Amino acid sequence: MLKREIYLRRIRPFYNSDLVKILVGIRRCGKSVLLKQIIEELKNTNISENHIVYINFEYIEYEELLDYKKLNKFIKDIIKDDKIYYLFFDEVQNVSQFEKVINSLRASSNVSIFITGSNSKLLASELSTVLSGRYVTFKIKPLCYKEVTQLLNTSEEVLEDYLKWGGLPNRFEFNDEESIKNYLYNVYDSIILRDIVERLKLQDINLFNLILQYIIDTIGREFSSTNIIQYLKNEGREISNSTLYSYLDALCKCFLIQKIYRYDIHGKAILKTLNKYYLTDLGLAQIKNSKSFINKSYAIENIVYNQLLTFGYDVCIGKTKKGEIDFVAMKANKIKYIQVSLTVSDENTYERELSAFDEIKDNYPKYLITLDKLDYSKNGIIHLNLVDFLNKEEF
Repeated sequence: MLKREIYLRRIRPFYNSDLVKILVGIRRCGKSVLLKQIIEELKNTNISENHIVYINFEYIEYEELLDYKKLNKFIKDIIKDDKIYYLFFDEVQNVSQFEKVINSLRASSNVSIFITGSNSKLLASELSTVLSGRYVTFKIKPLCYKEVTQLLNTSEEVLEDYLKWGGLPNRFEFNDEESIKNYLYNVYDSIILRDIVERLKLQDINLFNLILQYIIDTIGREFSSTNIIQYLKNEGREISNSTLYSYLDALCKCFLIQKIYRYDIHGKAILKTLNKYYLTDLGLAQIKNSKSFINKSYAIENIVYNQLLTFGYDVCIGKTKKGEIDFVAMKANKIKYIQVSLTVSDENTYERELSAFDEIKDNYPKYLITLDKLDYSKNGIIHLNLVDFLNKEEF
């Protein structure tokens, strides 16, 4: 089992905290495995097993506990003393009004609570209101490139495979493309059926498929509601602007896609218009793509975006007076500017990519990430090979 140290080291300081630990992410990205790894670490520190409670609300044996009052009583009956009880609630969004139980337990007992979920209901405003800010959130993603090489125990480059099939952990159990596709289709169907149709009471799966297909076909390009409405019209489907955005919101809430906003570098402000969408996992993009291939330039841009999130950055598109920077990555008073290109071996491409930095007058570091093996660093702009970037422990 691959130990997901990149997340464990962020969560460890909170093991004994009364803050509720919320782990959110797309289905099958490894949240349950992370909970089990945390449990193993607790056991290794001599925490008694009867002070550790794990419940996966997708298991039929816990069906009764989907009633929040029964869940509350079940946990209360387990707590026998004043020592810390470690409570792990997996896919807790299946429990109606689960937030009431979480808040009650946190307020009345000596507990450390960990919860996971596959949609952003766990990040919704009503949860933050009930918990009064007494929680910390960890956004879990599919395996990053470095984790994939560790899982496969290889030093060989596996970029092409990663670009095509993504990083959902269980897909690595299969060696042939047909089996991988089959698995990814099943994951996709479970996301659509459980996290969209059932929970959001939305009925038109075919329309969702068309909208997602459009997003996949336009990865990393400026989003236009007019264009997508016209695209749907060409497919014989009519949709209003408000319905379109509610569907896009649903796709974001189940973590299939991610919206990235623009950042005005000179005005130091987030802009809510002309945003883009990227995919959480390129494997799911592969099975829903309308073409026989995904544009490689946009695919590596998508991977860089996901990796920056994995490193813990907040990421925006950078708007300058004359153009844009692919990514502005921000974390703890650090800012990094990043351009991404397939290759800059052509001189015109090289100059165009570097000239994007010309309007930026501050001294924060500037990076150019490509597939090129040669070092194209120049004038303080640091060139990184994509695989070298993806293999970094920190950035």
